[in-house]
Amino acid sequence: MRLSMFKNRVFQINIVLVLILISCGNKTNHETVKNDLILEEVQNNSTTVTQTEIIVGANRINTYLPLLEGKHIGLVANQTSVIFNSDNELHTHLVDSLIALKVDVKKVFAPEHGFRGTADAGELVKDGTDTKTGIPIVSLYGKNKKPSLEQLTGLDIVIFDIQDVGARFYTYISTLHYVMEACAEAGITVIVLDRPNPNGHYVDGPTLKMEYRSFVGMHPIPVVHGMTIGEYAKMINGEGWLKNKVTCDLKVIEMKHYTHDKTYSLPIKPSPNLPNDQAINLYPSLCFFEGTNVNAGRGTSKQFQIYGSPYLDKDVYTFKYLPSPNQGAKFPKHEGKLCYGEDLSEREQLNTLDLSYLINGYHNSIDKKLFFNDFFIKLAGTELLQKQIENGLSEADIKASWQDELSAFKTMRRLYLIYE
Repeated sequence: MRLSMFKNRVFQINIVLVLILISCGNKTNHETVKNDLILEEVQNNSTTVTQTEIIVGANRINTYLPLLEGKHIGLVANQTSVIFNSDNELHTHLVDSLIALKVDVKKVFAPEHGFRGTADAGELVKDGTDTKTGIPIVSLYGKNKKPSLEQLTGLDIVIFDIQDVGARFYTYISTLHYVMEACAEAGITVIVLDRPNPNGHYVDGPTLKMEYRSFVGMHPIPVVHGMTIGEYAKMINGEGWLKNKVTCDLKVIEMKHYTHDKTYSLPIKPSPNLPNDQAINLYPSLCFFEGTNVNAGRGTSKQFQIYGSPYLDKDVYTFKYLPSPNQGAKFPKHEGKLCYGEDLSEREQLNTLDLSYLINGYHNSIDKKLFFNDFFIKLAGTELLQKQIENGLSEADIKASWQDELSAFKTMRRLYLIYE
């Protein structure tokens, strides 16, 4: 049975108080905080905690704090980099927590969407300073996707703690690659604080061909890889995917009580256009529309839960909507134009990649020649998928063509799995 991560989680009152004090910026005795934040031991000793609850890597402070003492630390972090307490609505940011614990945090590296997670997809993220802590922020999106040696100078350890969603084209795993590569070249340890994969219960999709390698697909893996960020980091190292086959000094702080078939309900949006569990579940299937003339819900309140276009047959698609600028989509595709499509916000959860929306969209497009754009092949990671759709292959036939490569990937994947 797939279980919810955050149901009935209860910590002792002193943990809640300490975390609230940290989040409010109150000064707390270092040793008291350090002792009170031995969350794993407190949870395991509490009679109200069951063995089915997931403890994320960030919450296992007693495991990784000793590794940080006396070291200069960099963090790769965003709005999802938090430590949870007894209520999923209550949490404190990892940066704030480590500073309260007197950890020497020197620098924060921000991925796509920025440190606070408010930038549009593809929007330039600028360097700056965190207004709350005064810590310098270095953007890893735009021209500077890989930390430079100068940016890493003076650091002993870089902590990577970002919530991923398990799709090849979601760029946080590309940032992970470049961070590991830069740290390997500079002789710096990387610590990954592991988090669940909300799409970790299946593996599906075409495997990327390396001639189509880009920031939305860097490795020869299927669209849905079924791995946590920690497992994926192990694969990057183990398969020699870093430049010149360098090996990163990698430590993964594992979760407790996680398995790949457990539901993970995200309490914090991983990016502006993935607002809820439904969007995250549909994202691997609907993101293909980013490489077409179809809008995937950007500029609405149902991002990646609806899709539509002025160029889809309105006699076939009766659902309609009007994209307009909002947070995460300053300039949405087909802004101000009536789009005809489909509302999937009540659809049952997927356990596979669903190509029916893409195939039907193409075949019901007013002008099929204008349906695909140059970005589609990058998202698919292969030129074959577009050709298969244009040639009228069924979803079953297309998926059959993936199976040998999927089988090979699953065999490789088993070498790096930490969890069942």
